Amino acid sequence: MKRLTFTYIVMTLSLLVFCTCGGQKSKNARTDTYSSGKMTLMCDESFSPIVEEELAVFHAMYPDAHVTAKYTNEIDAFNALMKQDVHLIITARNFSAKQLEYFKSNKIQPRWFPLGYDGLAFIINKNNVDSCITVKDIKRILSGQVQKWSEVNKGSKLGTIDVVFDNKQSAAVRWAVDSILGGKPINSPNISAVKTSAEVIKYVEKTPNAIGIIGSNWLNDKRDTTNVTFKKNITVMSVCQMEKATEMNSWKPYQLYLLDGRYPFARTVYALLADPFHGLPVGVANFMQSPQGQKIILKSALLPYRGDLEWRSVQVNDD
Repeated sequence: MKRLTFTYIVMTLSLLVFCTCGGQKSKNARTDTYSSGKMTLMCDESFSPIVEEELAVFHAMYPDAHVTAKYTNEIDAFNALMKQDVHLIITARNFSAKQLEYFKSNKIQPRWFPLGYDGLAFIINKNNVDSCITVKDIKRILSGQVQKWSEVNKGSKLGTIDVVFDNKQSAAVRWAVDSILGGKPINSPNISAVKTSAEVIKYVEKTPNAIGIIGSNWLNDKRDTTNVTFKKNITVMSVCQMEKATEMNSWKPYQLYLLDGRYPFARTVYALLADPFHGLPVGVANFMQSPQGQKIILKSALLPYRGDLEWRSVQVNDD
């Protein structure tokens, strides 16, 4: 009999009022309210699974609201918000000082809502046994100092490390540059980008020497309600902040390890709002940070921003 110990998180949400009061007509003929009308939001593609779940529940609760999500890259999403083509975007960074000044000069008051945290995950082919890696080696790979698996794990016969991102303009690429490389550019001929997170997973499935870099919300096995199981068709690497990575000192992007800091690559997911009319975009953003919206984030294996969190150890007998 094999005994498996794992940890899961229980969340008690504090009350957050979601306002459903109506708006009034504006000069540009908008008639949407907090809970009705039509709108389009833009989202970095890496967060599309969680946004899809949020909108499904929002539409069920408010049938007079019709929200379309356009999944794109972080740069295009910000550009659309600055031009006021959309009034709500979901991404992995807050407004810059320059962007805030731009809105101020145009008499628009932007708002930002931290929704939760996900982990920037590193995935490998399920036949690759090199499943633990240090932060130092990740930096060396992304900067081009290391290009072969044998330079990370002596004895490896996998050859060149083939790194693939979800999109060359994605939040994952920008976060890797800013938060892993300290602003230095990604610099390796063996690093490329596809178009979507799903394509990264498919590429890693068929490429033994690959490392894929995607948001951890793409990895959740929804059959596991404790959020401790990732997809079976790939392996999620454990990351270590020490000099040498072992199974005992390396951590995967589980909710608990995002919460206590053991997983080093946790990033904040933001709803960024710039809506002078204060209509449906405000309603959607408020819903995502409400108790209902935060429960959806919890169940999707991300770490919610709001709520009192506690963790419990559970032992399960595996016959």
